[in-house]
Amino acid sequence: MNFCQFRRILDKAETIVLTVLFLLLTLHVLSQSSRGDFDCFSILVGKDASQDGSVLFAHNEDDYGTRIVNIYKVPRLSHSVGEIIVSHDGADIPQVEETNAYLWLEMPEMEFSDCFMNEYGVTIGSDACESREDRPQLTEGGIGYALRNLLAQRAKSAREAVRIAGTLIEQYGYTGSGRTYCIADTHEAWMLSVVNGKHWVAQRIPDDKVAVIPNYYTIGEIDLNDTVNFCGSPDLINYAIDRGWYDPGQDGRFNFRDAYATKSSLDNMTNVLRMWQGVNELSLTQYQPDDIFPFAFLPQEKVSLQDLMDILRDHYEGTPYDLSKDYTLGSPHFVNHSTICAVHTQYGFVAQLRDYLPVDFGAVLWLAFFRPCVNPFIPWYNGINEIPRGYFRNDYKTAEAQHFNPPGDLYERTDTLAFWTFVSHMETVDQDYGVLIGRERKKRDNIEKRYLNGHTGFEQKLILKSQADPVEIRKKLTEYTCEAAERAWSEYRK
Repeated sequence: MNFCQFRRILDKAETIVLTVLFLLLTLHVLSQSSRGDFDCFSILVGKDASQDGSVLFAHNEDDYGTRIVNIYKVPRLSHSVGEIIVSHDGADIPQVEETNAYLWLEMPEMEFSDCFMNEYGVTIGSDACESREDRPQLTEGGIGYALRNLLAQRAKSAREAVRIAGTLIEQYGYTGSGRTYCIADTHEAWMLSVVNGKHWVAQRIPDDKVAVIPNYYTIGEIDLNDTVNFCGSPDLINYAIDRGWYDPGQDGRFNFRDAYATKSSLDNMTNVLRMWQGVNELSLTQYQPDDIFPFAFLPQEKVSLQDLMDILRDHYEGTPYDLSKDYTLGSPHFVNHSTICAVHTQYGFVAQLRDYLPVDFGAVLWLAFFRPCVNPFIPWYNGINEIPRGYFRNDYKTAEAQHFNPPGDLYERTDTLAFWTFVSHMETVDQDYGVLIGRERKKRDNIEKRYLNGHTGFEQKLILKSQADPVEIRKKLTEYTCEAAERAWSEYRK
């Protein structure tokens, strides 16, 4: 064998090794991004636990595959008597006379990924939670995708949203395995846990505490006689007894999580570690991964917007679970296993909900498209009249009609949509994360701090005008939001 032949064999072997490594990496990413138990992470903060007296709701939306995120402003609408909503799941639901205006974060084709903030500040997101229910009772096909949209359309408070949801679930039945809806307004926050079929429970987050949820039920012991802090299905406990999930003689006080959750979801380390990291970042008490975490806890100190943004960017840095070894072994999105900011994160937000300001600018959605570790959180005010160019594909009516039947070019990348700019930018950083992240953090922080530092002064000017000219207020809010969104997009197009 001469040298040239030997070199060709080496080159071929090197190509095979690189191909195998690439395929293994691809399979690793696909296995992460296709499993339902990786979807989403949320934090709810009571108004007495926050730095500025606001209710705070932080959320990362995690979903498998290639996705796109649109944002729409749906106006308040009047409806004719007898109008029927034909839901995607099959149930025919009578429409109400008038529906609220709302901001809609839409992910086409997805059943449970959209989030909302309505004109009253009611903000809704969710986290998949697998239940052990295998005999669900459904009426007319049940309700799933339509539920959160109906809450945004109809509720004037988080508490009312919980009650509306409970009525709909008991009437039609819930189509998914299980889910916890996080619902907050300018006064309080709730978790609403639903089970496949017609069982549900909700618990209020105490004003002085913080609650974290990955993808398992966190509501534990309940007291349905305490109607200030709990509500749920009347037969919730008796049904669990009948199914053999709860034995009052042996198990002590009823615990919803223990009775209705699957053991696999409670033991899943991707759930456990995200919960552990989120709780330890904020709690007075520090926990080990195998500890039992509280439903809600007192924070180390008053929680700020920046605190929650930082947690939504977390990859287990500084812990034994950072398998990237401070990025020296590659991007944490591909090396680490389903962190809070993950390979499948499509957007993150922190809702800042203040009852001491008019809701048009007292409720703000700080939104980061795609992975928030690189892309900035930008303020979207509740009272805006329209969405800036490039942040949506169509009008909201077309989006509603095409949500489950999108056009064939839905995922074709285009320079006319901001979302693809943020995706492409993140993909570039992931190619050499350890080298590029320092520079990218500076860019991100420069954009973000402009609005974190400046929005208070902007709002103070609006307070003087809020009673006199609400039309002018909404115009100013729209201009401010559009400027912020367009500035961020422009910076990342560079």
